[in-house]
Amino acid sequence: MNSILATSIEFANLGIKLNNVGKSISIFGVDIAYYGMIIATGMILGIIVTCAEAKRTGQDPNDYIDFAIYAIIFSVIGARLYYVIFSWDYYKKNPGQILNIRGGGLAIYGGIIAAIITCFVYTRIKKMSMPRVMDTAVLGLILGQILGRWGNFFNREAFGGVASGKNPFAMKIYFDSHYSITQVPDSVREGMEKMFGKTLEQIGYIQVHPTFLYESCWNLVLLIILLIFRDKKKYNGEVFLWYIIGYGTGRFFIEGLRSDQLIMPVTGWPVSQVLSLILVIVGIAFAIYMRNR
Repeated sequence: MNSILATSIEFANLGIKLNNVGKSISIFGVDIAYYGMIIATGMILGIIVTCAEAKRTGQDPNDYIDFAIYAIIFSVIGARLYYVIFSWDYYKKNPGQILNIRGGGLAIYGGIIAAIITCFVYTRIKKMSMPRVMDTAVLGLILGQILGRWGNFFNREAFGGVASGKNPFAMKIYFDSHYSITQVPDSVREGMEKMFGKTLEQIGYIQVHPTFLYESCWNLVLLIILLIFRDKKKYNGEVFLWYIIGYGTGRFFIEGLRSDQLIMPVTGWPVSQVLSLILVIVGIAFAIYMRNR
């Protein structure tokens, strides 16, 4: 038992042990979640990067600050709405939890869709080029995603299925006051008990794929690529298309590892995997069409 309590989260193959990883800090008796702090930091840094790109390309950064205010508000609403829609079996029985964002439940694709709609309306009102705005803002968006995923780390969520002991990134999450055995997905419980030949209570932890880490690293590589090649674009909107294709490709494969997928009704397909595949196909088709023009 002492070894179980010695660490809260461990990457054994990397020699990393993190003790008592909490979910929040208390300031004057008010709990502030690390998740919210990380998301807020990602938003602020995303705005800074976007404004810097706007200035670099001869645009007015103030236009992007105004846009960011609207985009953030509606993206949070869109992310929550997306999650609630595809988790309706739970929320129709617990309608009081629909607005309880502190309880978790924000889907990035819902936020991206809301941001695109907001961009469309905003650029029409301001008489700006929507493709050019998307090319500029996408750098801040992906930076926010890179940082935002680490909120999942502190929340012990958005992880994948059981990882073998040979996986260099296999993450052990120990049961403690921050993560209860009752929170373990059925698929992970079954996989752990099959692999170790013991009950989960006897094992004392779960060993899973840190899919939030995979996605964060994938997005970092994608951001670097966009920064290197953004001046080589042939038309406005091309950088955003590269993002859609790159992010959709990574998310398609990473989502297949997730143990907490949102599932489409009737078909039983993972929502984010289907949407990722559609975005990649549409993005490639549109990119080829525009290049040929």
